[in-house]
Amino acid sequence: MCLIGDIGGTNARFAIVEGVGSSPQHERTLKCADHYSLVDAIHAYLESIPHTMPETASLAIATPVSSDQITMTNHVWDFSVTETRKALGLKSLKVLNDYTALALSLPYLRHDDCYKIGAGDVVPEQVKAVLGPGTGLGMSGTIFIGDHWLPLQSEGGHVSYGPINEQEQSVIEVIRQHHTHVSAESLVSGPGLVLLYESIAKRDGIKFEKLTPSQVANSAINSDEGPAAEAVIMFCGILGTLAGNLALTLGARGGVYIGGGIIPKFGSYFGRSPFRDRFANHGRFTAYLSEIPTFVITAEYPALIGAAIAISDEYKNLGVTSCES
Repeated sequence: MCLIGDIGGTNARFAIVEGVGSSPQHERTLKCADHYSLVDAIHAYLESIPHTMPETASLAIATPVSSDQITMTNHVWDFSVTETRKALGLKSLKVLNDYTALALSLPYLRHDDCYKIGAGDVVPEQVKAVLGPGTGLGMSGTIFIGDHWLPLQSEGGHVSYGPINEQEQSVIEVIRQHHTHVSAESLVSGPGLVLLYESIAKRDGIKFEKLTPSQVANSAINSDEGPAAEAVIMFCGILGTLAGNLALTLGARGGVYIGGGIIPKFGSYFGRSPFRDRFANHGRFTAYLSEIPTFVITAEYPALIGAAIAISDEYKNLGVTSCES
């Protein structure tokens, strides 16, 4: 038995698997803010299911994972992998980046785990890319190396973003009054959607309500006018440009996948958005990108699949692992 987890800036999702390749059981989602620490959240999860603590765990987490000490980018949890393993009484604890785990799941997604946006066909055994807005913006990819898929450990969501048209330029000029670095994540994430909405209103001299990301999205979906509508259109367009950039960088002829908790909630609106046109619109490489398919992941717990796969021996050097000596 293995405890698996997908820990983001807002939610922590947990499940139990019976070894590599088995389906997750007893999936639960907890609010990170409801728990003082990761250890507390795991204990709360186990109290809600008919299982005691397994001997091993594999956790995907939304932050860089390069040493024993983990500090979350978009949440306050800060912990040692080794000390967490000891506190939980585990023999082995693996921690890896959440989008590394999501990339690892891509070859194992079923047909009904995602839906296609636009044209193009998957080229078998070619690189697959994934990105997605949630509390932050994750990016990764996976490469077929002959007998298994090797996921990348990337923090591409923090690259700088430059406007590609006058509309974006006018909004980013407002943002730069308070932000010295405009990253991709600062625009394409839950907080980024709110920032776009408020910055558009400030640019136009419009008084605005304080809205949550969901409220901005719902306002835009229900109306074609106003700063919320413009913000969501811009959000989808910027995501399209970023997805095209990632496809070019990785040569992702195996497809580009959109994860995260925001885009699936857009429903059919996303297919009508500027996303796909902006994805392909890259000058001389427009034809190249037009042949690459894009998908929205709708599976409820895809990163848990990757976390479970990561316990396989092929991935022993992935992320950080603490073992009982």
